Amino acid sequence: MKKISLSKKMIIASICGLAFGIIFSDFSKDIKFIGDIFLRLMQMSVVFLVMGAMIESVGSIAPKDLGKLGIKAILLFLVTTLLSATIGILVVNIIKPGIGINIQNTLEFTKPVIDNNIIDMIINFVPINIFKSMSEGNMIQVIIFSIFFGLAISTSVHFDEAQHVLSFIKSVNAVIMRIIELVMVFAPIGIFALIASMTGNYGITILIPLGKYLIAMIIGAISVFGIGLIVVGLYAKVAPHKILLKLKDTIVVSMTTTSSAVSLPMQMHDCENKLGISKRVSRLVNPLAMSLNSDGLALSISIACIMIAQFFGIELTLYQQIIIVLISTFTTMGNLLVPGGALVAFSVAFTMVGLPIEGIALLAGVEWFAGIPRTLLNVIDDVLITMFIAVNEKEFDREKFNESK
Repeated sequence: MKKISLSKKMIIASICGLAFGIIFSDFSKDIKFIGDIFLRLMQMSVVFLVMGAMIESVGSIAPKDLGKLGIKAILLFLVTTLLSATIGILVVNIIKPGIGINIQNTLEFTKPVIDNNIIDMIINFVPINIFKSMSEGNMIQVIIFSIFFGLAISTSVHFDEAQHVLSFIKSVNAVIMRIIELVMVFAPIGIFALIASMTGNYGITILIPLGKYLIAMIIGAISVFGIGLIVVGLYAKVAPHKILLKLKDTIVVSMTTTSSAVSLPMQMHDCENKLGISKRVSRLVNPLAMSLNSDGLALSISIACIMIAQFFGIELTLYQQIIIVLISTFTTMGNLLVPGGALVAFSVAFTMVGLPIEGIALLAGVEWFAGIPRTLLNVIDDVLITMFIAVNEKEFDREKFNESK
């Protein structure tokens, strides 16, 4: 008998939760505690998960890769991630997926949603005591420390001890990943309880923001890689639509598997054999992009944060939304390759912004569908960055590009 994937289980749990909440609206409100336990279990390893992923990602970059090519790639990762998060903010404010539902907010918020003092905010990015930052769940401070920790390992080329530390971090990460996997086994049960409770409280209208969320994701993804195609096409002096046509195999793999890691071999094949990108550039930038660049996740997080704020009636100023763009960028660094990775990233972002973590349940029901445009954006943008660098490095074979089909 074929095993049912976690994504399908979450979809089934969401549908059953909706039905249960409609039929047993009064009783469904009493099972919310089951979902709350699941959310707490998912949050308990987040600090170690983010710290470990960041240290391993940065620490594993070979010093030679931190040279000219690596710096160009990382700067472009930052630019495209910021663009994706910004487009997400624009799209979600136009579509307004969380608005239009009359709900009575039963949640209490004592934590302010982002401080408005930009100088203090920048100062507070830097930790004084990393253990204090970890205990308080201050993820930006944890990320800043982890970047420096990873860089220290990466640049300690003559010290075997540094590699021992990296090996230890990788081992810890493997254990933390296993904890997440064990917790995610209970995801369908937790999501069922949370969706049932929400439906019992708010009714069937809870489906409205889900449909709008998917529409916002699709429009956002098309907008971001559309801009990228035009920019790279102009820079390389080739027709943008030809780039897309040469990536048709990669696109099919990414959309059917919703996995950037699984798409990587086909992605590199198309880069080297159809787009005319040199093997040197392709084999450095593509794997680096898969680990450090996640434009689709940045788009998801920015849309999700604003949507959940809208849904629960939390007012966010323009300044606060700009901060969400930065948070979306920070959160995607290290690219959490875990089961339900987007849900884990949402929990990190919601905690940092001060939004109700219960909003994750609302997004979980359509997570598999949202994964299609998210993965597609990740993969296409990784290829476009690789092609841009190849042209800049004069390692773009125009004849191979024109000859290949």
